[in-house]
Amino acid sequence: MNDLARLSENDTRSRADLAESSNRPAVQWLTIDSEQAGQRIDNFLLRICKGVPKSHVYQVLRSGQVRVNKGRIDATYRLVEGDMVRVPPMRMAEREHTHVPAMEFAILFEDEHLLIIDKPAGVAVHGGSGISHGVIEQLRAARPQAKFLELVHRLDRETSGILMLAKKRSALTALHEQIREGLIDKRYLALVHGQWMHRRQHIKLPLFKYTTPEGERRVRVQSDGQASHTVFNLLRKYGEFVLLEAELKTGRTHQIRVHLASSGFPIVGDEKYGDFAFNRQLHKAAAGRGALKRMFLHAWTLRFQHPATGSELSIESSLAPDCQRFLDSLTND
Repeated sequence: MNDLARLSENDTRSRADLAESSNRPAVQWLTIDSEQAGQRIDNFLLRICKGVPKSHVYQVLRSGQVRVNKGRIDATYRLVEGDMVRVPPMRMAEREHTHVPAMEFAILFEDEHLLIIDKPAGVAVHGGSGISHGVIEQLRAARPQAKFLELVHRLDRETSGILMLAKKRSALTALHEQIREGLIDKRYLALVHGQWMHRRQHIKLPLFKYTTPEGERRVRVQSDGQASHTVFNLLRKYGEFVLLEAELKTGRTHQIRVHLASSGFPIVGDEKYGDFAFNRQLHKAAAGRGALKRMFLHAWTLRFQHPATGSELSIESSLAPDCQRFLDSLTND
């Protein structure tokens, strides 16, 4: 190879190296503001490094590549307003990018601290377990200017009704404190089938979370499970159906559904813990009733203290239209 050819080849390689380096993620220096302060560095990184495997985030933390104010920290360090955080380039998970459609939902309350929406049934609150996106991802896509937007609590995908989100970290922290202290009053409407006898009934059954061989998340009553307490108030009887108000004293996964199913009164339409044969019958209208193709569980009231003002807020969501139509068909009979 002559000198001219060698020079040309080196020049080509240099341009390729330059192009490759320009496409590599660069080190980021982030300044922590008042809304980000107070959280652990690992949680902060997991939130801002979307698409990065969790194991990789902790590997980078352990290796000392993440610095705060130029010093090494561990995963438990809590951020302080004004901290300078060095975030190194991180390896993204190998998966196709999924477009998240922007979506707004019916708003029950909103101010600079809170967003409370009326979630429809069939919509997950967040992505995961085979679901590409949920309410939180769609709201973030619809509000790209929002600096902070996080779920305060969760609803099952099949459950409709009140869902609360925080627009400031201070609001999220304050509301989580109210949840821990049992100061938030959450109530649901549930329809069951059978001869419910009590006007007011306390159910206290320990709940144990597990995963099936197929990877499905489930809950069962088990002696070494988490202590769980639900109060059920009888609102009205509709022939062989009974409308209950469920008052949560604890907030375990699938708590209302499992407490009722384990007591012999599964929620109508519950495809995970319910009476599957009876649910299939309900898919089609019959004499004396309409059709119901969903689980009859609706988050209908929420009472709590505003995280900034301390004033008491009471939020209500009207019963979802498909559930109301089913009740009306029973009433008309």
